[in-house]
Amino acid sequence: MVWLWSVLRFNGDVFDRHGLRDRLAAAPSPQGRCSRQLIAEAASPRTSPAGHTHEPELRPPDARSPHVNLLWHFLHRQRRSRDVSADLAEWQGHHAEQTGLINAVPIIVILAFNLIVGRVADRARDWRQVIVIGALIGGIVPIGLFFVNEFWGILLFWTLASLPGGAIGPVLDAASMRLARRNGTDFGVMRAWGTVGYMLFNGLTGYLVVWFGAAIFVPLFVGLAILRAAASLQLPPFRAPAEQLTISVAAAAPKTGSLREVAKPWFILPLFGFCMIYGTHTVLNAFGSLLWKAQGIPEDVIGPLIALGAASEAAVMFLWKRLGGRISARGIMLVSAVASVFRWLLMGFEPNVAVLIALQLSHGITFAVGYLGCVHFIANWTSENIAAETQSLFVVGQQLLSAVALVGFGWLVPSMGGQAYFVAAGFALAGAGCIWVSMQMKAARAS
Repeated sequence: MVWLWSVLRFNGDVFDRHGLRDRLAAAPSPQGRCSRQLIAEAASPRTSPAGHTHEPELRPPDARSPHVNLLWHFLHRQRRSRDVSADLAEWQGHHAEQTGLINAVPIIVILAFNLIVGRVADRARDWRQVIVIGALIGGIVPIGLFFVNEFWGILLFWTLASLPGGAIGPVLDAASMRLARRNGTDFGVMRAWGTVGYMLFNGLTGYLVVWFGAAIFVPLFVGLAILRAAASLQLPPFRAPAEQLTISVAAAAPKTGSLREVAKPWFILPLFGFCMIYGTHTVLNAFGSLLWKAQGIPEDVIGPLIALGAASEAAVMFLWKRLGGRISARGIMLVSAVASVFRWLLMGFEPNVAVLIALQLSHGITFAVGYLGCVHFIANWTSENIAAETQSLFVVGQQLLSAVALVGFGWLVPSMGGQAYFVAAGFALAGAGCIWVSMQMKAARAS
């Protein structure tokens, strides 16, 4: 049942993706103007002949959470402007200011509770208890969305619905990693099924929204939340029995038993560095389609380009066991960081479709490889006593750096257009530097 749970865990991310890109596809593509002019026009108000100012059809997205991993990406889920909460607000006819609150409040609450939930999970008899409780709450609370119409009621229920998934995401990653190591199985394959589930539900959601309109949003979201909650009941115990030794590729490395012991520069720097890399990828999620559209990339090409990135991510994760054991965790994180620098540099030159295909196929290296390296790095150097708490700290870092990257890019895109990717390359280079410094402080062979 772990693979089924992995397929369902990304359904929150699906709704995030059906926002800015869909509105982008309906926008006209003026000819004869450079991309930064088009972006600037998209980000500025429009005035009708009667003198009324209208909201722009395209706006730089607000920062929302990501990838919370596997369940989430809605913080990770995160990360986009007109995402699920924006669609929800639009469905109920709320104003832009209220939509911003619906975006922001769940993120703030999730960040506040992430470390607390991780600490509670580490102290529980098994991580499964916290995961199942969170999934059940996340399956029941959204039902309340059927019964509220006013803004504050929607904000309350949306925040309560978002909190469980966002808070248990890091716990799920830590637990899945420990289970995989105990059984000698491949965590990359588990994580890959999450991406496959995202791709499947992404396509399904797109068709359903086209066929049934915005009214399908709440029933679909609630239905998937209930399905995910039901799947969580079939999850196995994650902790190793007292009499069973955990399989570990770093069995000789000392495992720290408290977060304070492990919170040293050599441990924090590589994670912080990858959080910077992660932030640059949320920029692509939020602004990529908008920039490609402004550069004249056909609408029927943008969708497949996005799908190529997800397919590359899944492929690398499926192959991780064959590739990941040949280099240290921080070594592979550094490879991911350097590849990200070159990817964003090339993106800044506004390349043609053929080059974009190659760049999207590199997503498995720039993101998936680095992410898996981080999860293994954490598992190598922490004991089960702080596994979920440390993973939660890592996710908090992802969200904070994503917010910084998105806000910064929102300022840069109207004036720089696609050349704003040069700044993202600099951001990634700084992340690579953090990882490299850590490797000099403590030998990579030990991690």
